[in-house]
Amino acid sequence: MGSFQLPLGFRAAGVICGIKADPTKRDLSLFVSDAPCAAAGVFTQNRVVGAPVHVSRERVPSESVRGVVINSGNANACTGEQGLDDARWMTAQVATRLGCDPQDVLVCSTGVIGRFLPRETLAAGLPDVVDKLGTSSEALMTAAQGIMTTDTVPKLAMHRVDIGGRTVTVTGVAKGAAMIAPNMATMLAVVMTDARLSPVEAALLLKQAVDLSFNCISIDQHTSTSDTVLLLANGEAAPSTSSPTGPGAHASGSEFCEALTAVCMDLAQQIIRDAEGCEHFVTIDVSGARDHDEAHRLAMTVANSPLVKAAIAGNDPNWGRIVSAAGYAGVEFDEAQCSLSINGIEVYRRGTPTNIDPAAVSTEMATGDVHIDLRFTLGGGHARVWTSDLTAEYVRLNSEYTT
Repeated sequence: MGSFQLPLGFRAAGVICGIKADPTKRDLSLFVSDAPCAAAGVFTQNRVVGAPVHVSRERVPSESVRGVVINSGNANACTGEQGLDDARWMTAQVATRLGCDPQDVLVCSTGVIGRFLPRETLAAGLPDVVDKLGTSSEALMTAAQGIMTTDTVPKLAMHRVDIGGRTVTVTGVAKGAAMIAPNMATMLAVVMTDARLSPVEAALLLKQAVDLSFNCISIDQHTSTSDTVLLLANGEAAPSTSSPTGPGAHASGSEFCEALTAVCMDLAQQIIRDAEGCEHFVTIDVSGARDHDEAHRLAMTVANSPLVKAAIAGNDPNWGRIVSAAGYAGVEFDEAQCSLSINGIEVYRRGTPTNIDPAAVSTEMATGDVHIDLRFTLGGGHARVWTSDLTAEYVRLNSEYTT
C-alpha cells in the first residue's frame, strides 16, 4: 500500500488498548485537527443504533469539531443508558486532553454488539493515543489499523487537487468487510480535508459523495447499528470552495466535489474487495432505466441475490438468475426490453438467449473481476453498484464470529 498523507493541520494515532482479545492488535484510534473543523456526518438508517451514533449524530453539522475517537472490538450498541454515558465519557476524556469542549469530539465504536465498553481499559488507552498523535504517514496508518475488526487490510485513500492556486488534500480511512448494505453497513469512515467548507456545504457535499459510493455497495444486505461516515474540513489550505454568490453557496461539480467523491468511492470499493471470504469483485451496471432510482433498484436487487452471488462464486454463467432478479426488483419492463452481458460477452439480447460458450464466460469470470451489464430500453437512467460473491468461507466466518 502506498504512502498516504494527512491534510494540513491534522494528526492521527492508533494504539493497542486491550479491548480486543488479541493483545497484538490496535483497537483505539484518534483523528484530530489543530484548528476547529466544519463537520458533517452520514449515519446508519437502522432503527437499532449504537450509542456513538446517537452521540455523534447530535453533534453534527458543526463548525467547531476538533476530533474523532474510535474504538474497535466493541460496538457499544444495544447498551442502553450506560452505553450513552460511556460514549460521552470517551469524548470528554479526549476533549480534556485537547483543551476543547466535549461537544467538539465525535465518537465511533465497532465490533461485537451488546457488550459494555471496558472503561478501565479505555481510561489507560485514551491518554496513550493522545500522546502518540502525529502527522506522519506511519501515524495515519496506525490509526487506520486501530479501527479494523474483521478487515484483513487497512483502508486508506487520498486525492489532491488545486483550488484557487492552493493544493487541497482529501484523505480518508475506512473499515468494513461484512454486514455491508446500502444506507450503509458495518462500516466506518473518517474523511479529512484542509479545504474550507461551511457546515452546510460539508453536509451537502458529503451526502452527494456517499450516495455515489458507500450507498452503492452491498455484501450481505445487512444494515448495521454503527455505520458512520464523517467529514472534517479545517480550512488550513486557505481556499474556500464556496462561490462568491453568498453564504452557504457550494462548489457543486467542482474539483473538490470530485476529489471527495473519488476518495469515498475508492474506500467503498476497498471494502468490497476485502469482503469476508470474498473471491470475486463484482461491478453491476444498469443502463436504459426510466431514471436513476429505478436503475439503482435494479442493480441492488441483482447485487443482493444470494443465488446470483453463489453462481459468481462458482464462476457459473447462470445468467437466468441475474435476469430473474431484475424481474422482481419492482420495476416494470418487458423481457424484450432487457439485454445482459457478463464481462463483455452478451448472453441475453432483448428477451432471447444468445449462442454463447458457457466455458468461455466461466473462464472470464474466474479472473476474479466480474462485470454484469444490464441494458434496458426504458429511458436514460443509469446506476453502478459493487458487490462480492457468496462463498462457504463467508458462511464459516460469520457462523463463528462470537463463539
